[in-house]
Amino acid sequence: MDILLILAAAFGAGVLNTIAGGGTFLTFPALVFIGVPPVAANATSAVAVFPGYLGGALGFREELARFDRRQLIRLTGLTLLGGLIGSLLLLVSSNEAFSLVVPFLLLGATLAFLFGDRLRTWAADHSRGITPQGAGGIVLVSIYGGYFNGGLGIVLLALFALWGMANIHQMNGLKNGLSFALSAISVAVFAVGGLVEWDLALVMMAAAILGGYAGAPIARALPKALVRALIALVGFSMSAVFFWRLLT
Repeated sequence: MDILLILAAAFGAGVLNTIAGGGTFLTFPALVFIGVPPVAANATSAVAVFPGYLGGALGFREELARFDRRQLIRLTGLTLLGGLIGSLLLLVSSNEAFSLVVPFLLLGATLAFLFGDRLRTWAADHSRGITPQGAGGIVLVSIYGGYFNGGLGIVLLALFALWGMANIHQMNGLKNGLSFALSAISVAVFAVGGLVEWDLALVMMAAAILGGYAGAPIARALPKALVRALIALVGFSMSAVFFWRLLT
């Protein structure tokens, strides 16, 4: 039953990530529910959804090629730095400490997803362009992504809008490219640190890839409002469960 649960969660995560994001809302809780300690569950979940970022980056390779190469290298380097810091923070976090912040991280990621469009609109209205302040922003967002991956894509898109970017395809390309770089350094740190439950991660990875493939026709068939409502329901439900676990 445990294997069936994590396979279903990983498949669903692949579908959700293809449609709109939010796969972490399924994979992380599923691992915790079958008895994986929270820190290891977070690391294993990050490994399970990792291949999807590469596929997304390759899918937007034409958009990525339009960026100035020096700028792209700079942003990737800053992302790797932030991802490394966030991953190392998770590495030294105890399960007790991580369990305290997980409900708030899940709730924050759910709210970021639910109000992502408004967040990007607000950010676009307050655009400052790519500046040294922008460098600080990408490092902070990447620290969050290295520590807890949920809702990362939404926050990155809002940050890009704040920088003045308007082409959603280029924004998605950059989001996927930087997310892949961040996840690569995170996976490396988690693997060296011995946090990953590899037997679970590998089967979840395969299920997530299948779910990602299946998600394309589902994305075309379902209304966007319904998809958003379903993901928000999952996110709020998981947040409530972890708050309940925290209080009991």
